Amino acid sequence: MLWSMIKIILFVAAVALATLGSVYLLEVDGGVQITLAGFEFTLGALQSAIAAVVIVGLIWVTFKLVGLLIALVRFINGDETALSRYFDRNRERRGFQALSEGMMALASGDGREAMAKAQRAERYLARPELTNLLLAQGAEMSGDRKKAEQVYKRLLKDEQTRFVGVHGIMKQKLLDGDKQTALKLAEKAFDLKPQHEETQDILLKLQAEKEDWSGARRTLNAKLKQGKLPRDVHKRREAVLAVSEAQAVMDDDSSMASREAAIEANRLSPDLIPAAVMAADAQIEAGSPRKASRLILKAWSVHPHPDLAGAFARIAPDETPAERLKRFQKLLDKQPEHSETRMLKAELLIAAEDFPEARRAMGDLAETEPDSRILTIMAAIARGEGADDSEIRAWMARAVAAPRAPSWVCENCHNVQSTWTPVCGNCQSFDTLGWSRPPAQSTTSPTGVEMMPLIVGVPPVSAIDEPIVEIETSVSEEETEKQSES
Repeated sequence: MLWSMIKIILFVAAVALATLGSVYLLEVDGGVQITLAGFEFTLGALQSAIAAVVIVGLIWVTFKLVGLLIALVRFINGDETALSRYFDRNRERRGFQALSEGMMALASGDGREAMAKAQRAERYLARPELTNLLLAQGAEMSGDRKKAEQVYKRLLKDEQTRFVGVHGIMKQKLLDGDKQTALKLAEKAFDLKPQHEETQDILLKLQAEKEDWSGARRTLNAKLKQGKLPRDVHKRREAVLAVSEAQAVMDDDSSMASREAAIEANRLSPDLIPAAVMAADAQIEAGSPRKASRLILKAWSVHPHPDLAGAFARIAPDETPAERLKRFQKLLDKQPEHSETRMLKAELLIAAEDFPEARRAMGDLAETEPDSRILTIMAAIARGEGADDSEIRAWMARAVAAPRAPSWVCENCHNVQSTWTPVCGNCQSFDTLGWSRPPAQSTTSPTGVEMMPLIVGVPPVSAIDEPIVEIETSVSEEETEKQSES
């Protein structure tokens, strides 16, 4: 309604301006005198203006007639579409103009306008492979997902636009949470265009979520062949998938195949902690403790980690604390200044009831790198040395308020996990878990048992078990008192 009124106002204004111009020209003196072949023509101002308009019109008609004549000659010479192209040229111009305006509307975020321009361009061009894509994207932007899916289904009928249709429907299914259908569509899109990077990433993620490790490895190799993935990243992710595949085999049985899969995973990436731990456990199960020890020592020299220490402990689970301390000396000699090595030595000395030496092993970690695990170990040392309950409570109070010890943290969503998995349990991202300190907002209070996984429950007899329980009880009482006061 408003647009119609605006057009009426513009028309009236144009007529008024034309009338005023005509009156002005009638009142102007003089004119134009033309002499042609002995004839003399005298035109007034208004007549001259009309003659100029007529001449411009005649020139335009001449060009059109020349173009039509050329199209007719081409048609006679065998170009069957010459005349149709001539008459459709104006429609094509309007169609492509509408198409470009629709693309501009889409770029500016106006989905409704993009849909309107796409429908107009389709009327002029009859080129669905161009206009349907614009229409589908406009429908997605405006929130009309049903319309978008209908248009994507139309794109499936054309060989040239089939990939776009499959890819679009796949993204719709992902938004709906239908990952099973999305996986099938991703596989189809990957078959149609294996070099498409986004399709590769989506397919790899869906395969990892479904635990289709062999399929994920094929997709990963395709990314490497297409040059979409650096070789070092490919090597690590190949190892991650190999670890996952080996874990799946181990869950089924304990055959030779499972051990070989674990060892293969470690070979692909020796610095990947889960791969080293799994390979070591496979060697222990196969009755090869020396090979397991070599694997752990090699991984520890690259990256000391509590899981490696736990695997090293499983080589001889029935040894006494003194025997364990002696056997672990090989591991402690690797990177002796690393904080993980120093904490491991302190834990072993606590189990052996050598508390002064454990304190010396910890050194200044409580001041330079105070976290919940380090401070809990210091509380256990103080308890073993017979310190007052107030001192022990002070250590544990610091442990509760201190930053969390390093754990498996997702680089994408910062989700914290106690165990490593190839796919984040929160955001389902693939290969995003890294060993690092959790963000400050993560406030889950660790327990003493979590701080000492190597000692509590591993040796047959542990002198530190009872103090740990007492320390936990003290902390619980302290927290209760604080809550009561608040």
